[in-house]
Amino acid sequence: MRPSEALQLHRADIRRVVEMNGAKNPRVFGSALHGDDTGESDLDLLVDPIDGRTTLTSLVRIKREVEALTGVRTDVLTPMALHERFRQAVLAEAAPV
Repeated sequence: MRPSEALQLHRADIRRVVEMNGAKNPRVFGSALHGDDTGESDLDLLVDPIDGRTTLTSLVRIKREVEALTGVRTDVLTPMALHERFRQAVLAEAAPV
């Protein structure tokens, strides 16, 4: 299944997983957003950390739970984890889950 298809099927559940694991504002970027993803593509998610709640463990949990839910390889990043060269472009294009 393409990541964009999995996102459409599991949008509400992905938002719930992000919130339950101490992050907020889940957004999609990359090939799943542009519609040029394939069955080999991954789902790129951007989340905003919550001070005092979001940890590296939280981000790993989000990744694993979304992968289990969708069956699609997933990357979960925060804005500051993006390389500064690409950060502004990704932030400008990212769309809410």
